[in-house]
Amino acid sequence: MNAKLYGNDGSEKGTAALPDELFGQPVHEHLLYLSVKRHLNNQRQGNAKVKNRGEVSGGGKKPFKQKGTGRARQGSNTSPLMPGGGRAFGPRPRDYRSDLPKKQRRVALISALSQKASENAVRVVDTLSFPEPKTRLMAEVLRKLGLEDKRTLLVIDRADENLARSCRNLPQLRSVPAHMLNAYELLRAECVLMTADGLKRMQEVLVK
Repeated sequence: MNAKLYGNDGSEKGTAALPDELFGQPVHEHLLYLSVKRHLNNQRQGNAKVKNRGEVSGGGKKPFKQKGTGRARQGSNTSPLMPGGGRAFGPRPRDYRSDLPKKQRRVALISALSQKASENAVRVVDTLSFPEPKTRLMAEVLRKLGLEDKRTLLVIDRADENLARSCRNLPQLRSVPAHMLNAYELLRAECVLMTADGLKRMQEVLVK
């Protein structure tokens, strides 16, 4: 399977071979679902908390007498039924993290790559680097590639400070090193743009 290869100036330079081990495999939809679910769960902080009736201030004295008021009887102003009382069955701090076996995570990632390749949504740029961090330079590259209005995931071989700072102010663009790639980011993107070195690094990490 091949993808279009572009130069840094946006000119088309032929095709780049995409390894079948990563881009030509069956798509396992259930593993994709589990991988995305795991990713989103692990983003949750789980620190929402409210006070129950034992934690709010007050209590001790009966709010009003038992009979003769015409109101429902109450034994404490900390009851969830009273204004200012505790909340019944409210959220408590909890850990939402879930796990997925390493082999299943890898299959899900390869499934996401294969799906993008089957949709012709993978492009390769031979090199991508800037002498200084400039959002304008990155925006110009995307414009030449016809990706300025598409949600794009840029896969690079290693962390590059100038490139990262050039990408971060573009709302439709996310950059990620190849070894940190995940199925959620791939499925969320409309187009996957890889540097040639990023593609090589991805092979080193995923092809066993």
